[in-house]
Amino acid sequence: MEIQTENRMKDVISFLRKGDPLSAQNIISSLFENDLESEELIYTNKCCVFWMDSIKRLNSIEDAFERCEKALLEWKSFQAFISKEKQEYSPALFAVQEGFFSSVLANCEKLLNEKDPLQRAEIHRKAGICYKKLGNFVKARDFLTEANNISPNLSSVLAELADCYSLCGEDRIGKVLFREAFFIDPESIDLDFLDSELIKCLISKTREHGFSGKELQFWIPVYGTLTGILNIKRELSSTEVGRLKTSIYAMENEYKDPGCNSKILTPRMLNGYFWLIDHYVSTNQNSAVINEVLLKIKILDSSVYEAYIK
Repeated sequence: MEIQTENRMKDVISFLRKGDPLSAQNIISSLFENDLESEELIYTNKCCVFWMDSIKRLNSIEDAFERCEKALLEWKSFQAFISKEKQEYSPALFAVQEGFFSSVLANCEKLLNEKDPLQRAEIHRKAGICYKKLGNFVKARDFLTEANNISPNLSSVLAELADCYSLCGEDRIGKVLFREAFFIDPESIDLDFLDSELIKCLISKTREHGFSGKELQFWIPVYGTLTGILNIKRELSSTEVGRLKTSIYAMENEYKDPGCNSKILTPRMLNGYFWLIDHYVSTNQNSAVINEVLLKIKILDSSVYEAYIK
């Protein structure tokens, strides 16, 4: 990058951090006249063009709640787009992230008094994600805690809250909440916004076994148990034990159907069995009861069984 270009790029980065990709792109256009082959310029220009188009798409949405909803999808689209570049220019990427999430946060904060509890919880969740992406993990945790208070036990919220605790250096609480979130409803968890090393390591280890997409999300808690990453457990209430047994019984019956979705059902059953064994162990149940569940695991997936009993 030429010296003149390098100096002007400071202004470009500043505009991006302020959420003004148009002004940033105007400077880049003038710099291209003398430095057409600069990889940093090309990368940053692509960031600007995508973001300007994104702003147009978002501004065309009249409903404020829907606009916030679509905003995070735009970020996922941007990540998929920019990840195709061979070389990353970190100053531009981080500046775009700061400007983008500051803008989304400003929109979210206008909706915090939404009357509908589910929508209010979702707005607090999105605000929490924005603060997390801006590096304010404590503030993010506060918003996500409030989201959970408004509408308790939503996996989408619990997973983000777990992520924040882990990012704050409190892995023990993070492990408990991640385990809970993936037990309740793995499908509702958006892996793209989870940033802690704890969960990224677990996702990576699960991918190594060939899982991806929707299937990956259901296998994450299984490998969380097998790898010992999600090793902090809690005791279930009698009501929860009853629900767990009912759920397992229903899944076992569903599994008998040749047309069932075994790719999703198998990890769901395995995770259910793990929770049931944990309950039996913590309440000092007869070993015969535990062995019965272990046999079910062995029949369902012998490789998981071998890894589990090691």
